[in-house]
Amino acid sequence: MDSKSLFDTHKCCVVIPTYNNDKTLQQVISDVLEYTNNVIVVNDGATDRTKEIIDSFGDKLTVIHHSVNQGKGIALRNSFAKARELGYTHAITIDSDGQHFASDLPAFLDEAIKHPETLVIGARDMAQAGIPGKSSFGHKFSNFWYWVETGITLEDTQSGYRLYPVKALEKIKFYTNRFEFEIEVIVKAAWKGLDIKNIPVQIYYEPGDNRVTHFRPFADFSRISVLNTYLVTLALLYYIPLRFFKNLSHKKIRSFFKDNLFNKKETASRKAYSIGFGVFMGIFPIWGYQMIVGVALAHLMKLNKALFLVAANISIPPLMPFIIYSSYKLGALLVPNPKNDFFFTSGFSLELVKDNIIQYAVGAVALSVLAGLLATLVSFLIVKLRRRFS
Repeated sequence: MDSKSLFDTHKCCVVIPTYNNDKTLQQVISDVLEYTNNVIVVNDGATDRTKEIIDSFGDKLTVIHHSVNQGKGIALRNSFAKARELGYTHAITIDSDGQHFASDLPAFLDEAIKHPETLVIGARDMAQAGIPGKSSFGHKFSNFWYWVETGITLEDTQSGYRLYPVKALEKIKFYTNRFEFEIEVIVKAAWKGLDIKNIPVQIYYEPGDNRVTHFRPFADFSRISVLNTYLVTLALLYYIPLRFFKNLSHKKIRSFFKDNLFNKKETASRKAYSIGFGVFMGIFPIWGYQMIVGVALAHLMKLNKALFLVAANISIPPLMPFIIYSSYKLGALLVPNPKNDFFFTSGFSLELVKDNIIQYAVGAVALSVLAGLLATLVSFLIVKLRRRFS
């Protein structure tokens, strides 16, 4: 069976989102049409010759026109809705700037046939010559935070060359509009239980200033950072504990402690520092950012991140009221003129709120230091004693 018949049989289409890439668009479309007639092109408000190029292909394409630029996320979301409307279950997205090779399309289709519930990302060789430095940095940055958010390690989380099981994604709600959508979709797909994997693909970057990119370093990186803050917070508060408890068993608990706490390949001091730092960050008064900051620092300090994350969960909801109240009472010993009016029984004023917050914050810093030091010492003694008597 030839390639075009396979695309038809397995209800797969190719999506080409485009915005002001008239130098490369015609060739990209022509190359894709060699493999399939199931092509959806999204003209995301282009102001160059894009419409003229699309029109030159006549009825060979399904076209979505946006009157103004709405962003890659909206373009992809609209194309997925159109794909489902046309009866497709899978869509392969390929960029219109010429960096991807249509010759890799059969590899994605093969994955759709073998693993129909899997979202597949084309992994680029980021070590090859010509890769822009900012792309290489963004690649590592994105891979790290994807691992934090999902527990899944991928070679490439940023590539736009992907196979989406659009039917399986139908009930997931997405909110982002631009480049950050490509992060949101793979995180939420993983949370819903879909498999995510990489396959190797070819890549070509136009040298020098010839390459056209619509990625705005400050604006888009800021949007991606905000999204990652939201996703990491949601993961730490809900999805990581949920995944942990769903997979919990006596055997796995023993295995975790054997591999992480009692593993002789790692020094007792490193284990103890990892646990102590986890307890410290779990109490330190930067609610909402404790885990994000803590994981990054644990990575930089080369600590055991598994032990850090377990210890940092000292701030789980059942313990939070005790931590906050203990911090407040400890703060009373450290600040001048303590209020000791945690429940505002004497009335409510902005001045009293400010004083109470300062008293709590000072106490929380002190409590985090004391608890972290105690956890480090106790952990160190436990590991040392275990090794002595084992």
